[in-house]
Amino acid sequence: MHSIRSRTRGYSIRRSRRAGISGILLFFAVLLSGAAPEKRLSIYSTAANYSLPMVQREGRDYVGLLELLDPLGRVSAKSDPPRWRLHYNNIVGDFAVGKSHAKIQGRDADLSGKFLVENGRGLVPVACLNSLLPRFLGGPATLDEESGRLFIGNIATHFTASVAADDPSHLVFHFTSPVNPSVASEPGKLRMNFTREPLTAPASATLTFGSKTIPSATYSEGNGAAQITVSSSVPLMASFSNDGRTITLAPAVSQSANVATPTASPQNNSAVPSPAGGSLSSVPRRYFAIVDASHGGNDRGEALSATLAEKDVTVAFARRLRQELENRGISTLVLRDSDASLSLDERAFFANTTHAAVYVALHAASNGHGARVYTAMLPYSSEDDRGPFRSWSTAQHSSITLSQLAAASVAAELKKQQVEVRTLTAPLRPLNNVVAAAIAVEVAPSASDVSQLTSPDYQQLIASAVASGIANIRAQLGAVP
Repeated sequence: MHSIRSRTRGYSIRRSRRAGISGILLFFAVLLSGAAPEKRLSIYSTAANYSLPMVQREGRDYVGLLELLDPLGRVSAKSDPPRWRLHYNNIVGDFAVGKSHAKIQGRDADLSGKFLVENGRGLVPVACLNSLLPRFLGGPATLDEESGRLFIGNIATHFTASVAADDPSHLVFHFTSPVNPSVASEPGKLRMNFTREPLTAPASATLTFGSKTIPSATYSEGNGAAQITVSSSVPLMASFSNDGRTITLAPAVSQSANVATPTASPQNNSAVPSPAGGSLSSVPRRYFAIVDASHGGNDRGEALSATLAEKDVTVAFARRLRQELENRGISTLVLRDSDASLSLDERAFFANTTHAAVYVALHAASNGHGARVYTAMLPYSSEDDRGPFRSWSTAQHSSITLSQLAAASVAAELKKQQVEVRTLTAPLRPLNNVVAAAIAVEVAPSASDVSQLTSPDYQQLIASAVASGIANIRAQLGAVP
């Protein structure tokens, strides 16, 4: 249980030669935390997508040239004031402090402003990158200075949006490449923020759809990010499909049609309806299984490596597990299918209001081997019962036997696939707040290489075993009202 209990939202920023992701992670965390982010430049390329801080000098935006080129190739620099020389692959650039011109392979290059050196770090005006970078890269570089976005090569992601032909309350976005935006909602709006994708503007920044539910959407860019804001008359939920190339927005109420809302409020720790209570027995389920990718948004989970966050691994596993469950005829909802923030109470609340037969939370860890399958460890007192209700903190009590059955079945399937597995109990939320069978599956690499967590073969192996474990006891799980 050590790895789950020791989760941290903090992380260290490390410079990565090839991945170059540290800047974008810092920007992402600051943006979602609500603090005013520093001014940044986002760079999109086939080698890496990343973000760098910009600094204001002499009324201009500047950026570190070596830091910009570092994720794209072999680069080194030597500072010998007033000279500063940079080697990028086989290209040599000579710069002089205070001069607005440089020499790249012996040919003049205009910098649109003075070259600066601070603590050995060479700074160039952002405005010159359109003309300067092609000298080093040998290909096009397109800068949108106003939004702080730089595209290297032809890598732009385009999108279309239209209401569904069979239901005008559903809005469908199609993207030319996979995307994974952060999603946030507020009264009358849903915002998708794209910090890592080279999303480009549509022909018109304002899109209209002729739908009373979702009348319009707007596209905007700023501080190294693109944003799509959808106006709506009802709360919306986003679901991802087609390997992240399709996002469907639908009224949140449609996810729980004909489902009664519990009278409980998890925020004040009051009661939730017990599965044994008559108030829920006549309510039909919409989903048999709820799959919940842990963490998300500004909660990155464990820093599995310098560039890999737990929240990204769990989303990938969740999507693969949903597919495996549905392949076995088990209707499944992925609770967090984007980089959204959900509290533990919200996760349990959504699981309970959809009346699923089983809830599966997914975690990832860099330590240990194989998988760990958890069920809740619950203190129980009859004083917590109030008629057909059970306290929020022990809502799992009536289903704990089914949860243990599900954990054992999943563990057995993992063992069949030669995956090292342990079954454990722990006071782990939100398992104790879920009224249905509830387990948590924490996946670690089978060897010491944490990159295995992103391997499609390894993800498929784990997802298939977990799905088979659920399918094997479907009859027992579905028999519970």
